[in-house]
Amino acid sequence: MGSNTTIFAVVLAVLLPLAVAYAVWRAVSTARTPQGAAAWTVFLLAAPWFALPSYLFFGQHKLRGYRITRRSSRRVRRELDAFCAHYPPDNSDPARYHAFEKLAAMPVVGGNSADLLVDGSETFDAVFAAIDRAHNYLLVQFYTIADDDLGDELADHMIAAAQRGVSVRLIFDGVGSYGLPGGYLTRLREAGVQVVDPKNAPGPTSRFQINFRNHRKTVIIDGHEGFIGGHNVKDDYLGKNPSFGPWRDTHLHLRGPMVAQLQLVFAEDWHWATLESIGEELNWHPDRAPEDLTGLVLPTGPADDMDTGAMFFISAMAEARGRVWIASPYFVPDQDVLSALVCAALRGCDVKVLVPDSIDHYLPWLAAHAFFDEVRAAGVEVLRYKGGFVHQKVVLVDDDFAAVGSANLDNRSFRLNFETMALIFDRGFAQRVAKMLEADFTSAYIMEKPLSEHPRWIRLAAPFARLLAPIL
Repeated sequence: MGSNTTIFAVVLAVLLPLAVAYAVWRAVSTARTPQGAAAWTVFLLAAPWFALPSYLFFGQHKLRGYRITRRSSRRVRRELDAFCAHYPPDNSDPARYHAFEKLAAMPVVGGNSADLLVDGSETFDAVFAAIDRAHNYLLVQFYTIADDDLGDELADHMIAAAQRGVSVRLIFDGVGSYGLPGGYLTRLREAGVQVVDPKNAPGPTSRFQINFRNHRKTVIIDGHEGFIGGHNVKDDYLGKNPSFGPWRDTHLHLRGPMVAQLQLVFAEDWHWATLESIGEELNWHPDRAPEDLTGLVLPTGPADDMDTGAMFFISAMAEARGRVWIASPYFVPDQDVLSALVCAALRGCDVKVLVPDSIDHYLPWLAAHAFFDEVRAAGVEVLRYKGGFVHQKVVLVDDDFAAVGSANLDNRSFRLNFETMALIFDRGFAQRVAKMLEADFTSAYIMEKPLSEHPRWIRLAAPFARLLAPIL
């Protein structure tokens, strides 16, 4: 027994340093930011016993396999591009769209409508009414689905659709919906709903890829109507959690060619999770919406060659000449996004960032405090929402560009999550978004207290939380 223990100890003494050295090399050579590489290197060298298994699960930076899914959809993409060519955007300034079209790998299109849905009741009333209108197929995707009243109501509507002959497909994230019981899924499957099981899928929640999350919230009805935004399927999103109070969130109800773009994102996610191509079963020719808005669906994620999540925020802020208003539950920017935000303020733009005053996750909440002094010094106005918990993901630039979707202003959304944003280039729509955010500002206060005047535990913890920001 003693000799075996000695051999094991010797082998471990040799293998552990080699494994740590390899992990450090991978962190330095593959991390998407110098901050991330530095954070992992320090962590691996300082606490290898704990850091090494953490790196296996949380240190991956890209999903190479997703590119196969993209290649499999090339025919559908070509067909979609040909369809979108019949719906050109208005002629205001085509050059303004170019960066976003490159990031999305899809063209900006006209012929859309986009209805703002404020908070949970309005959102899910519209979603469930649209599901009940489905004739041919229904595509549903949420990061979080809970087995509660709202989750049961979603299940009831999907089951009713399946029972009247509608093809129903459901994707959910295995981490975001961790507590969803098997009985909930069994009920759906027995009714004919096709459900992806994240535990058995090759996608972003399997094996050592748990740090990648599919954070998208999408509902598509017959290829003609689509929903996108910040709401998940949980009673919290109806304001029923007393710890948070009223839940402030925003969704969009889309019609027009942008629905086909949103549908392509779902089809690629479905193929990634199931290896099943569903493009031929779907309607890729939605009707033109009379409102005739110009817009684009922009998917981002860790399978992209570029950091598309971060580049969206940088590109949006680079466009700003008059204002940038951002609502996000988390404010943990990387250095590039931070610089773009500061530069917009230094150019004289009215830059406002609306964040929650209450806490749902301590680390990002603390990390945000380490950024507030820097951005305020450049002229950024930080508003802390007091009317409940603000979870919406909204960006407003100048008087004619607004975006609503699932992406937060943090490193996880920039580089680790699959996200989707709907970009609308229209003065009337931007005015509606501005009016909505102005109402939110009345339930917020301007944060003026510097970090040095906060309680000691915040002063001490915030810099360490910021250090962890690249791997949060």
